[in-house]
Amino acid sequence: MLESDIIYSPEILRANRLPPGQKLTGRFPVLHFGSVPKIDVHQWKFSITGLVDESLELNFLEFAALKRVRVLSDIHCVTTWSKFDNHWEGPSTSIIKKLVEIKPNAKHVIVHASGNFTTNLSLADFFEPDVLFALNYEDKPLTAEHGYPVRLVVPRLYFWKSAKWVTGLEFVEEDIPGFWESSGYHNHGDPWREERHSN
Repeated sequence: MLESDIIYSPEILRANRLPPGQKLTGRFPVLHFGSVPKIDVHQWKFSITGLVDESLELNFLEFAALKRVRVLSDIHCVTTWSKFDNHWEGPSTSIIKKLVEIKPNAKHVIVHASGNFTTNLSLADFFEPDVLFALNYEDKPLTAEHGYPVRLVVPRLYFWKSAKWVTGLEFVEEDIPGFWESSGYHNHGDPWREERHSN
């Protein structure tokens, strides 16, 4: 039975939830480039810049106080594992529209994260109803390995788009490939189309 207070990612309502080339796991593997950063939330800042009426910066207490949503989604990693029924909690990306006015010529958002990591999304993908800034996973705060204190979760795309250790957003007109996209990964990353690599 569906719970009324949870946003259900459309992927979990498919008759066949496993995209082509994927294998189901009950584990939550830890994958990332480089070491896990040690982030002091008292020093952490979230910035919104680029094509907005006025840039904005929030500290962790301000960010954590934003209205939250709960999302149930599947995870599909480009390395071919999938994990069903993941519970996330945090501010929806739609909250950004209430914090700043995004200029009409903005077409993409660059997600910035610790270690100068970036990933790129169209505004359409970024503002899907099941996309959120996760603070909690399975009713507990994120662990450092999985993106503490804030992780973007984009359920409909391969999981590299769900950047860990997020520090801000930059709204732009022209698309700018991020870290993995510049290293040969597909610019979009739809698991149902197996958009794994750029060639």
